[in-house]
Amino acid sequence: MDDIDAMFSHLLGEMDHLSQSLAHAADAPDVDPAQQRQNTFSVGFADLNESLHNLEDNDLDALVADLGSKSTNNACGVTDHQMETSAKTQEREPAAAPLKPAKTAEFSAAMQMYEHQTKADKIKLALQKLKEAKVRKLIVKVLMGDGSSRTIMVDERQTVREVLEKLFEKTHCDGSIDWSLCETNPELQIERGFEDHEYLVEPLSAWTRHSENKVYFVSRPQKYVMFRDPQLFYMWKKKKASLSGINEQAKQLLVKENFGGSALIVPDLEGTLYLKEDGKKVWKPRYFVLRASGIYYVPKGKTKCSTDLVCFTRFEKVSIYSTNSYRQKYRAPTDFCFLLKHPCIQKESPYIKFLCCDDEHTLLLWVNSIRIAKYGTVLYQNYQAAVKTASTWQTVNKANSHVEDDPHEPPPNFIPPPPPGQSHV
Repeated sequence: MDDIDAMFSHLLGEMDHLSQSLAHAADAPDVDPAQQRQNTFSVGFADLNESLHNLEDNDLDALVADLGSKSTNNACGVTDHQMETSAKTQEREPAAAPLKPAKTAEFSAAMQMYEHQTKADKIKLALQKLKEAKVRKLIVKVLMGDGSSRTIMVDERQTVREVLEKLFEKTHCDGSIDWSLCETNPELQIERGFEDHEYLVEPLSAWTRHSENKVYFVSRPQKYVMFRDPQLFYMWKKKKASLSGINEQAKQLLVKENFGGSALIVPDLEGTLYLKEDGKKVWKPRYFVLRASGIYYVPKGKTKCSTDLVCFTRFEKVSIYSTNSYRQKYRAPTDFCFLLKHPCIQKESPYIKFLCCDDEHTLLLWVNSIRIAKYGTVLYQNYQAAVKTASTWQTVNKANSHVEDDPHEPPPNFIPPPPPGQSHV
């Protein structure tokens, strides 16, 4: 398609059919959501049995207790009906009346039998109860920057922030606001950091059954850069030298003005980006403008007046991803690319929008400004919660470092590098 305007019109027309085509975007057979709910229990493992074996004993016990309280009673030889009958009998009997010796001995023996069940028995019980569970749960392998991993249980009610706090406990890291959970997609060579308010099970459930995607626990210094250095986004037209001299008080004022009011103010970002043509390894420059509702572009022969702007994409149903080695993969003009796609799209698709920046600073501006526009004040609430958590963990770590019975082994300073080949944007 030689005419860039015709290409844009085609893209915008195709977007009308996106919701009907998502199931086919990955060239995968249709999957019944109910069936997927029943069959998908783990992420990062060959099968569910392997994932359960990788759970620590205390996590497995907690899972069994959570999923199988009724099954536990049955394993002890006490049915729900028997327990209910026993309770009613005790209500009718005097408070001081002891349980019958035979019953007490039988119950204690059953409890001891359950406590001494092998891990294999507990896994068998967990497998059964997972299939019956009303609340969806995933066993997730989370990779660390040093090559190790942690296995955690996550249910659909847990946010990324709650999962991060669980990982803080397991890794004894510093609880910094920079810690993130990131997903990587090797096939598309992309990655993104989950936002702290997201429910982790939801995006992971969009992965295909035999996906090679991975979840990383990494430190991303640019995660909340818009609150630490708001001048980069709200005063971006000024020279960088003048921005570096802004004091902390001025930064806090910028944050308050743009995030603390009744309505969020989105950075008035605009500039030339390179757009990859659909189905081709050809990139063409176009002038883009960021708005609260989406990204707009200036059609050929038009002015930058708001009445002439045409919508390129809206943010409601897309997420933003950083890329890796797109100069080699797609002949991008630079290595500083990002893309916008629906989370359900896991393979090559015409519904993915590729954009390329001239330099790393421009990439930083666009990626994080889009996050501000997409998530609004929720992003600021995430930041405030992260600061509070970091303060708590610093206090805990300081207290632990002075414990008398273990004075020479303070919590390890666990700061793994980012995933290989991935950026921190």
